[in-house]
Amino acid sequence: MKVIGIIGSNGFIGRHLAEYCLAKGHTVIGFEKRKDKTVNPEIPVYYGDLRDREDIDYFVGLCDGVINLGGILGTSEQMNRAQESVEVNINGALNFFDAVRRHNIPAVQITVGNYTWNNSYAITKHAAERFALMFNKEYNTKIAVVRGLNVYGAWQKHKPIRKVIPSFIRSALLDEPLTVYGGDQLLDLIYIKDTVEILYRALTQNHGCYDKTMEAGSGILYRCDELAQMVIELCESSSKLNIVPMRPGEPHQSITKGDPSTLKPLGEIKFTDLKEGLKETVEWYKKLLSDEKLRSKFLMNGILL
Repeated sequence: MKVIGIIGSNGFIGRHLAEYCLAKGHTVIGFEKRKDKTVNPEIPVYYGDLRDREDIDYFVGLCDGVINLGGILGTSEQMNRAQESVEVNINGALNFFDAVRRHNIPAVQITVGNYTWNNSYAITKHAAERFALMFNKEYNTKIAVVRGLNVYGAWQKHKPIRKVIPSFIRSALLDEPLTVYGGDQLLDLIYIKDTVEILYRALTQNHGCYDKTMEAGSGILYRCDELAQMVIELCESSSKLNIVPMRPGEPHQSITKGDPSTLKPLGEIKFTDLKEGLKETVEWYKKLLSDEKLRSKFLMNGILL
């Protein structure tokens, strides 16, 4: 497989995945909707829209394999924009699956860990996951479906879509209270390097796992409030916890857990220890906040480019 396409190449997971694929000797091309600053000059970016069948068909036709990381994110953020989620996360995914079928190349569709939650993000991504499995059964496509759990690591933004780890680390490094929604929910967290390895193997290996979803999670759970305390300790912060009610679309006492046995077709996956991954992540944010130019952008709007 020479050319790997990444839909969402400038995003948090996409940029790590692109660098990994380049290091493995592949040519990488990206697909983005917005003309943001290019993350990596070695990666040509094609601008289009998942909702446009011609755009996505043209892009897929350039590749030997494609990973779709594109979509409208947000649990509480998308509660009042369900139609947009349907248009991108379902209809856009169908355009992608159709293109993969026509060009007869392997692909990966990423889906969500909290697929049972009743919000437009979880509902639409889970629907796309099931359509991918349908395509594999009825049309003999090779679309590997990978359920990403709570991914964390360098370059993850804390806004506009609130993510737990960057939000906690940002507040802790600034000695501000850590806002914890609920606090008693249980999370399965996975380091970005592990997620990238799983996505890469799902695309490039002849694993034959196209009739079920592979779950990129360790199966190890942490309480959200305990996670917040861990971040405070690693940041050597004086921050306190501010426990508030759960946001709309996020259930109380939720459990988001992966089943690592579903990854057996990909071979052994050695998951990074949470404390080790968090240490590396905290150090990255410390360097970010020490750079005055990047610090200002990060504190104001979460943009790291």
